[in-house]
Amino acid sequence: MRNLLRTLRRLMAKSWALSWCYYRLHGIRLIGPPTENIWYFAYGANMHDSAFRERRGMRPLEWRAGRVRGYCLRFNLEGRPKGKAAPANLVVDPQAEVWGVLYRITRRDLVHLDATEGVPGPRYRPLWVDAEDIDGRPLQAVTYIADGNEADGNPSLRYITLLREGARAHGLPESYLRFLDSVKHAQ
Repeated sequence: MRNLLRTLRRLMAKSWALSWCYYRLHGIRLIGPPTENIWYFAYGANMHDSAFRERRGMRPLEWRAGRVRGYCLRFNLEGRPKGKAAPANLVVDPQAEVWGVLYRITRRDLVHLDATEGVPGPRYRPLWVDAEDIDGRPLQAVTYIADGNEADGNPSLRYITLLREGARAHGLPESYLRFLDSVKHAQ
């Protein structure tokens, strides 16, 4: 059943009209034309080119290192295998900030990305945030957020390695690289 839903999402992502209807059924509005450029903020595995460009098939028009203030990075979602992997999530924290990669993509690209992330669905949902690039320029960006567990788990070694390598490849600040290096992985 999960594979069928994944296939249906990917088919709908190829049609703007079908996507519009599908999103409306889930209470989400697709605003703007499919060719409009927007910014997407990646803070998890999508910071790594193997995940974003290869696995998800994305072709960003531009990328920049950037951050979102008022959120912290948590590993409070259930991954697979259960208990041995905890994907990244954002949680509101007025005193914190999360660094990641800002990708400029089209709205049609975002619908494709949504389909690969299971959005709309039971886990992640889109969230528009005020971001800024590494030079301090403000941007509006969309990212994904989910209702997480109270307690954090540990990401798999493979997953946290994607975050660390993606952060380094995109020039995130040294202090944030040290933070990612300090995250313990599941055994």
